Amino acid sequence: MPRLLLDPALADEYGLVAVGGDLRPETLIGAYRHGVFPWYDETTPILWWSPDPRGIIEIDGLHISRRLARTLRSGIFQFSVNCDFAAVILACGDRPGQGTWLTAEMLEAYEELHRLGIAHSVEAWHGDTLAGGVYGVAIGGLFAAESMFTRVRDGSKVALAFLMARLKERGFTLCDIQMLSPHTASLGAIEISREEYLERLREAIDLPATFASEEDLNHG
Repeated sequence: MPRLLLDPALADEYGLVAVGGDLRPETLIGAYRHGVFPWYDETTPILWWSPDPRGIIEIDGLHISRRLARTLRSGIFQFSVNCDFAAVILACGDRPGQGTWLTAEMLEAYEELHRLGIAHSVEAWHGDTLAGGVYGVAIGGLFAAESMFTRVRDGSKVALAFLMARLKERGFTLCDIQMLSPHTASLGAIEISREEYLERLREAIDLPATFASEEDLNHG
């Protein structure tokens, strides 16, 4: 099979770059390094995207309301990194009645990236309950936040706050959320042009940032 060309310059007016290919680690890593990501469902082949504009959260740009700040200070949630990646990604795909882009093929692909130390999860715990979480891909100073979920009120928001603080602490410069939604906009996410995103991406992926290490398990 010829290698699929994942060049954002090929994107159509909707941001679609290419159709087909595979989800091998080298394909996914190459895509993220070029500002392209897969997004499709069980009714379509693999679709590769580079939207314009692009949704991001600035490293210092997360909006934390006074109520959420009180929740964070209260200590009712505890946090971990890469403690249960499989549970986080499964929960992100568990949206009854809404459909999911996390097909079995996608789950397997990102779990393999996790085993390779490239995909990571943040977990928010309420006692022994997995209350919320986020997972994404880290390459250099880029963190591509793929999806988040909540099971306890504010679970995803506190997980995201923990994530953003960690990115700042560890020298990340770019947090990609792909496309803006009303929910992420309420949390401070913004849109930038594809051109600006790709310029910032080129700088970010060469940074020596490291998202996680073995001692991060059960970090709290």
